[in-house]
Amino acid sequence: MHLVYSFFVFLFIQATSTAYQMIKDRIEADKLLKEKENENLKTELSFLRSQVSPHFMFNVLNNMVALARKQSDQLEPSLIKLSSLMRYMLYEADEDLVSLEREVEYLQSYIDLQLQRFGNKVSVKLNFSEIDADYEIEPMLLIPFVENAFKHGVSGLEDAIIEIKLRAIDNHLFFVVSNNYNNQIEEIKDKTSGIGLANVKRRLQLLYRSTHQLKIEDVNNSFTVSLQLNFHK
Repeated sequence: MHLVYSFFVFLFIQATSTAYQMIKDRIEADKLLKEKENENLKTELSFLRSQVSPHFMFNVLNNMVALARKQSDQLEPSLIKLSSLMRYMLYEADEDLVSLEREVEYLQSYIDLQLQRFGNKVSVKLNFSEIDADYEIEPMLLIPFVENAFKHGVSGLEDAIIEIKLRAIDNHLFFVVSNNYNNQIEEIKDKTSGIGLANVKRRLQLLYRSTHQLKIEDVNNSFTVSLQLNFHK
């Protein structure tokens, strides 16, 4: 009887030990998989950011060329503003998150540069209001929407209008960019066409997943992008 009892105790210990080892191995495997996924995520985000910066800089430098050709007295202040943008892109955009206030300053600088370029050809209506806390956001997440509006909403229009609204309340961001456009003008596609919006869609999927909503409407020569997201806690 004692031998039988000892045998069952031995089997129990063996089974427990085996189960413990299997659970331990599974936890370790899950941990390694999670680390790999996080590393892949960082790699992909790094690649996406590397796409944003050259694409954006290419467009801004084109603005500088346009001002230089006009021998505009706005060239010097534009270069100073461009320097501020580059400082943000080079030294702050590598952070996982930046303050929403800093991101909005970046947007404002970009808009100012575009207004210096286009002058009275475009009317920009800004409404940056109701920011009720010190929120943080993925850097350079909002700029592609504004950049897209200028790229497609100015050419061939006498009354180009771009409207930009931003609110941040109760841990939620509400961001809307709309522009009219001339559908009679056939745009010449270049290699960078579509990079901006496709890029930001992918970044939103990676970073905000189910905590964001992106709506794009194209109705009656009016293009509107609406973004809602929850800030990271």
